[in-house]
Amino acid sequence: MRTVMAASVDVDASVDEAWAAITDWPAQAAWMPLTRVDVVGGPPTGLGTRLRAVTGVRGAAVVDEMEVDHWEPPYRCEVRHDGRRVRGRGVFVVEPLDDNRARVRWEEQLDGLPARVGVVAGRWILALALRRFAKTLPGAR
Repeated sequence: MRTVMAASVDVDASVDEAWAAITDWPAQAAWMPLTRVDVVGGPPTGLGTRLRAVTGVRGAAVVDEMEVDHWEPPYRCEVRHDGRRVRGRGVFVVEPLDDNRARVRWEEQLDGLPARVGVVAGRWILALALRRFAKTLPGAR
């Protein structure tokens, strides 16, 4: 069973600036709660980039192995979650609102996530992360 969770945030940044920030994999540690993301293979960004995200603390951490399998800059990036515990897809979409504002949407389509509790918690975490992301951009208020 696949569970879909999504959140979005409007940011004070151009599409290009938002895109560069959302796909700066190591910098995601600044806004994703309790998460570190490393590039572990392929190019630093783009199609074929392989990533490893570690979320949690010590023995309670979850390792998420991913590969970028759809790359459409500066609008859409998709990753395939290939880990033992995290499987499915992640999607980042950046849409222009005007010259200096954009909407960033993050969607996770995960296999095997417990239905109600997992979805509510997951949506809350995505929304929290995106609010934190917006504050990292140069034009943030």
